[in-house]
Amino acid sequence: MKITFYGAAQTTTGSMHLVEANGKRILLDCGLYQGHRKEAFEKNRNLPVDPAKIDYVILSHAHIDHSGNLPQLVRQGFRGRVFARQSTTELCSVMLRDSCFLQKRDLEYVNKRRRKEGKKLFEPLYDESDVDALMQLFVPTHLHAPREIARGITLEFFNAGHILGSALVQLDVRSDCGKSHRLLFSGDLGQPNQPILRHYEYPAGADILLCESTYADRYHPSADDVELRLERYLKQIDRHNAKLLVPAFSVGRTQQIIYYLNRLRERGKVPREVKVYIDSPLSQKATRIYANHPEVYNDEARAMIAAGKNPLEYPGMVFIGTPEESMALNDTPGPMIIIAASGMCEGGRVLHHLKHCVQDPDNIILICGFQAENTLGRRIVEKRDRIRVLGEEVDLKAQVEVINALSAHADRGGLSDWLSEVKDNVRHAFAVHGEPEKVSAMVELMKDMGMANAIAPQPGQTYKFD
Repeated sequence: MKITFYGAAQTTTGSMHLVEANGKRILLDCGLYQGHRKEAFEKNRNLPVDPAKIDYVILSHAHIDHSGNLPQLVRQGFRGRVFARQSTTELCSVMLRDSCFLQKRDLEYVNKRRRKEGKKLFEPLYDESDVDALMQLFVPTHLHAPREIARGITLEFFNAGHILGSALVQLDVRSDCGKSHRLLFSGDLGQPNQPILRHYEYPAGADILLCESTYADRYHPSADDVELRLERYLKQIDRHNAKLLVPAFSVGRTQQIIYYLNRLRERGKVPREVKVYIDSPLSQKATRIYANHPEVYNDEARAMIAAGKNPLEYPGMVFIGTPEESMALNDTPGPMIIIAASGMCEGGRVLHHLKHCVQDPDNIILICGFQAENTLGRRIVEKRDRIRVLGEEVDLKAQVEVINALSAHADRGGLSDWLSEVKDNVRHAFAVHGEPEKVSAMVELMKDMGMANAIAPQPGQTYKFD
């Protein structure tokens, strides 16, 4: 048995790990790399594996940095099976089609300039026909339902508590010579006690561990901080007739914000004049899928439903449909909250909102998710004096705020809690899905817990297990 780390090694994007065992080649995730446009395009186009030789993909969850290159895998010859939870399958159907749309629109802009410069035009990585073909390959797989996917290889999912459908992946591999290994892959591990979803689980007995490291070097503020700060921002935009712009992932973050706004409203902390606009067709579809799966909700969310209150509905909340309606918000006076995709500000409707909002010091840009290196979201968090939005340099004068407590990733405390429960049999530990300083912090944490062989693999490195 061996593992090769192709993506999310020394970085947070493009999750992809190849497991080879019993003559089968299995990908754990197949995500898009995000960063500098040209670099990202080249990395995503040139897959490091031969898709026709991949037997299975096991998908931890639907976020694009974990699922976003699956259609290209199919386009280049993959005909195996994709194992994922049912809700992940549903989310992928809408998220990957949205990815097609965003690629097409972004390339229209890029190719317009390249055409003028006499350069070769870019083509999208994939289109909807590739998504259609991919969706035929999904095998919805339940939690706690061991499934033998190949001779001597058994898959079992556990709850990861990150977003709807997120799974911890456990693979039991038994070779013909009688040797066995249990591999546990965290995917993205959720923040404990986050809104809506149940807490992550603690599968035992793994001797090989792949664990994410996104926030291995820091602690998130308490959830109480979220409500206090949101309340302060609401009062501020109400006072200045301003806008609170939230670049948010359509899956996970948007639903969390709706949930917290509901809690503030119940306490009478939302000014009546402040309107809430969800400017993302994908967010609307994803919220419906969340609403269709109350079986995964935590006790608090289920209690709200039992009391006749839907945690994902907000009085007066408006889902924006057409691009024209979206553009009209730029000329609509505040106070208002605009929640728009994408979460890292690399595409989507949030871009034109940023272009119109960032030059007004009364407006607030609220960042509430991880921002990868070389993304516009990271440059906003760094509070650069000037940023490039839709090809134009603009002054960043708006107030920039960051709420890490809204993160759907476990912080150092959550990671420590989880590792302490799953570590006992671990002989080989790998820190993945983190920038260099994060995976270094995770290796240190793992070693402190007795996992002496913990390492942070480099992209393309292979490790063999007897």
